[in-house]
Amino acid sequence: MSRYRMSGFGVAEVAVWPMCGGGGVRRVPVGGLCRLREVWLMVGVRRAGRVVGVVVAAALCGGAVAGCGAGAGPGVGSGSGAAGAVVRTSPVAGRLADLPARVDGPKIVVGDPGAPRTAQVLVDPRCGYCAKFEGAGGEVLLELAAEGKVKVEYLLASFLDGGGGGDGVGASGSVRAVNALRASVEAGKFAEYQAAVFASQPKGRFTDGHLLAIAAAVPGLRGEAFDRAVAEQTYKGWVGEAEEAFEATGAQGTPMVRVDGRPVGAKDGAMFDAAAFAKALEGVGIGGAAA
Repeated sequence: MSRYRMSGFGVAEVAVWPMCGGGGVRRVPVGGLCRLREVWLMVGVRRAGRVVGVVVAAALCGGAVAGCGAGAGPGVGSGSGAAGAVVRTSPVAGRLADLPARVDGPKIVVGDPGAPRTAQVLVDPRCGYCAKFEGAGGEVLLELAAEGKVKVEYLLASFLDGGGGGDGVGASGSVRAVNALRASVEAGKFAEYQAAVFASQPKGRFTDGHLLAIAAAVPGLRGEAFDRAVAEQTYKGWVGEAEEAFEATGAQGTPMVRVDGRPVGAKDGAMFDAAAFAKALEGVGIGGAAA
């Protein structure tokens, strides 16, 4: 027997009884308007029946299963550590080294404050599809920011931790990762570090050790202040504010890019292909001949 609960922002809590092949609670992000409401399904399942139950729950919310949770997409999982985690840097790291970033309330704004257009990016560090976006459309946006054509507002979510503070049931370390990303702003290395964090997304949760190892690959980031901020989660309060701001947007999930309040590249999957996303941005007047 399994119980599925639509809880929080687009997340299905799946409580699996031992008869289903191992007990516990698993959290699966679900697209659709599922926040601030609960839908319970009691279903008799076999091992292969769990996915069917989650799909039914998603259908009740008018959405589809998204790939940001345990067992549902690239770079996902809820392991207890970062065993085997690797460190990668972004192919465009050199372009990002001098890209300015500043904190604006719950947002981190990258690029020239005087840039003619603004794009808002909503991501959770442990969302596998967010990593896929950052390696394609995300790089396009940052390169355009480096050219002064757009400034990018990041709203960093941590809903995949499920209120566990990065270490609780269903925790994935999103809170720790967002805290480290916030700390990187103080060192003037946010753009380069955030690209490396998503490129180095582990199969388990982010740990302090992994976040520091990623930082070591970003010249000039590691230091006493940054290391202490990571270890002590200095910006955990800000992380909570960022999550609240993310939820307040009414976004149905991550990743999402908005220009003038409207999603760009979401319906056709263009955000996961650099060339297609660049064309989508041109369609709203960012980059290309329209810049």
